[in-house]
Amino acid sequence: MSTPPPGAPLPVMIVDDDPGALSSLRFLLESEGYEVRAFASGPELLASLPAGEVTCLIIDFKMPEMDGLAVFRCLRDRQMDAPVIVVTGHPDPGIADRVTAAGLRLIEKPLSQDMLLNAVRAVRAGGTFEADR
Repeated sequence: MSTPPPGAPLPVMIVDDDPGALSSLRFLLESEGYEVRAFASGPELLASLPAGEVTCLIIDFKMPEMDGLAVFRCLRDRQMDAPVIVVTGHPDPGIADRVTAAGLRLIEKPLSQDMLLNAVRAVRAGGTFEADR
């Protein structure tokens, strides 16, 4: 296991309706020293928002009840300005355009571990990241 990243106590929140993806992301981030809170849907996240700060959210774009952009908009409506990384397993240019128009970056599944970890580190440090499309 790696040494915990600076500021590690603040959680990374993951929202994905695919239990396998949720479990894999959680394992990867926890093995890097991050505290992780995982949710199977946007409504589940929104009903359980923590009182404290969140350093970053990883949100799947395509989910049945509420897509990733709808979750993002609800978070902003609640004045939660933690950085958001959107992931998708659907390489549709329309999805990429919508995510980019919202000012977010998109990472396509299957996720590269290095790309995801670099993105999380960058947004937690207040920066941005470049995702390959």
